[in-house]
Amino acid sequence: MANVKETAQFPQKSMNSGGGGGVCMMSNTWRDEQHPSFINFISTFLAANSFRLNFVPITPDFIFNCGGSSVAFIFMTSLDSGTISQFFGRVQKLKLQFTNLYVVITLPTKEQNDLFVRSYFKFGMELGKPTFVLVKDLEMGFEKITKIAHSRGVCKRGDATTKLKAERKQTVQTPGIFQKVITAIPGIDNHDANALNQAIGSIEGIAKASKEHIMENTDLSADKAQVLSRFFRDPKFYLSPKIN
Repeated sequence: MANVKETAQFPQKSMNSGGGGGVCMMSNTWRDEQHPSFINFISTFLAANSFRLNFVPITPDFIFNCGGSSVAFIFMTSLDSGTISQFFGRVQKLKLQFTNLYVVITLPTKEQNDLFVRSYFKFGMELGKPTFVLVKDLEMGFEKITKIAHSRGVCKRGDATTKLKAERKQTVQTPGIFQKVITAIPGIDNHDANALNQAIGSIEGIAKASKEHIMENTDLSADKAQVLSRFFRDPKFYLSPKIN
């Protein structure tokens, strides 16, 4: 059951700069799988931010039309081992159909987070294609969805491509998400994650960095630098059950 909290609103100045809200299309199938209280939260949140909500038979969970920009979303509200294969198969299919696709997942427990990290590489996902947004609860997830859609609408209306790239990078590389992914790697702790964030700055950068580059730019040991290098290059290593 959704723990509905106070409805948040975007700053009025921000909404006005993008010409108001837009249209949110929600999948009938996705709606029927959720608790009514969460659907009520979504409806109230959208209304408070000048979005119109329509229930339609679409393949993504949501499509937002805002400021001339159309953005599709998959919103996974409960991830478990029984649905993981179907979930990533759906992601692979929809990313070929929608240029602007984001995947939002609620991961309230360490077990779910670890399952996601293991499965992300197991099912052959490319970093940033599509963008995954990891959140702790349902309401935060939907607020992220709406803010991403709104930001893309503002950027398109203002022809601000550089601003869009900055917003996308910020969404993917927030400290909490970076910390979760990096510390899920065997032997890497919070101190190591902070050092990597400061020196390299992105998961993509770490994935491409050599052992020598990591050692030259951080205080990580040779063993830890080797672990990082192998994790992103050796499938037998990153699919190992050592990630727990």
